[in-house]
Amino acid sequence: MDLFEEVIKLRRAGKRGALATIVHTNGSIPSYESSRMLVREDGSIAGTIGGGCVEADVWAAAREVMQKETPRKMVFNLNHDANYDNGLICGGTLEVFVEPILPQPAVYLFGGGHVSMALAQAAHAAGFAVGVIDDREQFANAQRFPMAGEIYTTFEDAFAKLQPNASSYLVIVTRGHKEDMRCLAWAVRTEARYIGMIGSKRKVLSVYQALEKEGFRPQEFERVFAPMGLDIGALSPEEIAISITAELIAVRRNSAGLKHKKVSLDTSKSALAR
Repeated sequence: MDLFEEVIKLRRAGKRGALATIVHTNGSIPSYESSRMLVREDGSIAGTIGGGCVEADVWAAAREVMQKETPRKMVFNLNHDANYDNGLICGGTLEVFVEPILPQPAVYLFGGGHVSMALAQAAHAAGFAVGVIDDREQFANAQRFPMAGEIYTTFEDAFAKLQPNASSYLVIVTRGHKEDMRCLAWAVRTEARYIGMIGSKRKVLSVYQALEKEGFRPQEFERVFAPMGLDIGALSPEEIAISITAELIAVRRNSAGLKHKKVSLDTSKSALAR
């Protein structure tokens, strides 16, 4: 099995993994430098770095590397250590580098207006693949969004074909409440890593309340970033795009300083009265 082909398959499927590579050996080790083991998101493995307890420890570390999305180097001293008497016990030192295998993050822009145009450029520059969805062909086209790998000219088509996963970022910037509601109703029941909606707290609350009347539970909106974007005092479409892109990056990198903005339906009366 070609592990690099497996890595490509993982990335194309939008799934994560971790690749463990022996980068240095010293002494009598029943393996060799550059031996590799791929750990998939479901826990299955391909390849081997020699077996035994070392491989078990690396498997466990690989799960953590996937979760934190940061690489890790592990050093094992196998000089007849009883802890490693199951496979790799010939004496010596083994260094293993474990790196995350991550699919390219993709941001899907629901709406093709001025903010989306600026956001597509900023997000693309930050390494995100870009998809655009708008029910107006004059707004969703390759001329306006040359960097977009996917363009949909109906929301229904996008809802039917897209399968958001842990590498998907859904940004709702449509032209009105009606389209916002349609997109959010679909988005909150996907496995997208990020769901954001533009607008004031008043607008966000009104959308939540309307969807609640249609049977949605308040808990379904808890992971929505709305109003989205980091608070940098942005005013122009370009500044707003930068604030949203910064938030996307913070989510992607698991930033400890990121504060999840939640608009509670319990405060709707006081908020709407302002």
